[in-house]
This record gives sequence, structure tokens and C-alpha cells, in this order.
Amino acid sequence: MKKAATGRPFLEVFAVALKENYRFPILEIFAFLYAFGTFIFAGLGATVAQSSEIFAHGLVSTLTGIPLFILMILIWANVAYGLGNDVEKGIIQTLLSYPLKRRAVLTAKLLSALGVALLLFLGIQLLALFILAPDIARIYFSTISLTYLANLSPSLLMAGIVLLVALILRRGGLALVVGIVLYFAFSIISSMAFFLAWTGSDFALKAFALIYPNMALDRYYAGFGTPSPFGPSEMWTPSFSEALGYIGVSYVIVAVIFLLCYVYFDRRLGI
Repeated sequence: MKKAATGRPFLEVFAVALKENYRFPILEIFAFLYAFGTFIFAGLGATVAQSSEIFAHGLVSTLTGIPLFILMILIWANVAYGLGNDVEKGIIQTLLSYPLKRRAVLTAKLLSALGVALLLFLGIQLLALFILAPDIARIYFSTISLTYLANLSPSLLMAGIVLLVALILRRGGLALVVGIVLYFAFSIISSMAFFLAWTGSDFALKAFALIYPNMALDRYYAGFGTPSPFGPSEMWTPSFSEALGYIGVSYVIVAVIFLLCYVYFDRRLGI
């Protein structure tokens, strides 16, 4: 009985968050952009007559390019302008009036801001893979899943940081700026780390792979000894278990950031 009493307010908060985050035509526009970007990139990758684990990883890495950036824009908008503005303008007080614990309210908001966006992104991406490269998608599904995990980790990390900034500063617009700066900073650091590794110093590449684990996965596939788009095999080449370790550590870091968000929202947010 108690679970039922708690479940209904949770669904109501979730429904409010959905209505706020995905007003018409926001969801439809982003669904179109996901589909357009995904099918364009998947079509380009599928024109290469190759069937291997390396190709499966490369195909996913290629088609997640623009759609992944679109995903981050949607998540930043939901977190910064959604939850951030709710805190800044005091709207969150209405949601906290529900018979729910604060962490449950935050969970409902995050399910809407992150969960729905991720489901839409992955659904369209996987649909494109199974339509345009069904054999690759079926045979190397574990490789494809691992590549998605590695690619999504930095996006979730940036989302967690944007959320934490929005909660602490109570400024949605400033949190959005932080997210944009982080994205370009990650791109610059990634290029610098790769350049340093090319010159013989792979410490920066290894360190950055802790928060950008697809770099470790790229380097693993580059070590197969066959022509690879992921850099020369003479550079740092982790084993498969090491690449898995980098992915695991990256999600531990993501979990810590979101845990800090929950702790701050539950105990430190003075509302």
C-alpha cells in the first residue's frame, strides 16, 4: 500500500518533467535529427565492404558522431534549462511538495531529462544498424554494445557536471555554458593527448582514457596489426581486459559525480 502511495506521486512528477522537457515539437525535432544524422552516417559506413570486429567498432564510432552531439544538446537543455531553471526560479518547491523524498524527485527529473533522450538515441541508432548492416549488427552485437558504452560515458560525465553546477550555482544558463566549454575542452585535450602519444609520451592518452574510454577501445583495435583508422599500432595498445577496465573506471567516475548531485540535492540544497 505504501509503495502504491509513493508510486503515484513519482509518476506524476515524472509526467510533469516529461511535459516540461519535451513540449511539442521538441521531441519530434530531435527524433528527426537523430534519424537523419544516424542514417546518413550509417549509410556512409555501410558502403565499405568489410566484415570484422574492427569494422563494427569503427562503424558505431562513425555514426555516433553528429547524433551524439545532438544528444548532448538535448541533455544539456533538459538539465540546465529544465532542472536548473526549476531550481533558479523556485519551481522545484512545487515538486518537493509531493509526498516523495528529495532523491525520488531528482530521479524522476533525471529519468525524463536523460533516460528518454538516451532511449530515443539508442533506439534510432540500433534500428539504423540492423537495417543497413544486419549481419554486422547480429554477429558483433557485443562489440557494438561495448562501443556504445564507451562513447556514452563522456556525455554522461558532462551531464553530471552540468547538473552539479546547476544545483550549486542555481543558474541554468551558466550551467549550459559550462557544458559547452567542457565539450570543446574534451575535444582539444583528446587531440593533444593523441599527439603526445604519437610523439612517444602516452601518459596523457592513458589518463584521458579514464574519462574518455573509447580512446582505449580505439587503441585496442588498432593493435590488431591490420590497417586501422585508430592510429598506428606502435602507439600505446591496451589489452581487451584493460580496455574494459577503462570503461568500468569511467562509469565509476560518472557514478561519483551523480552521487554528489544526489547528496547536494538531498542535504545541501536550501529549498
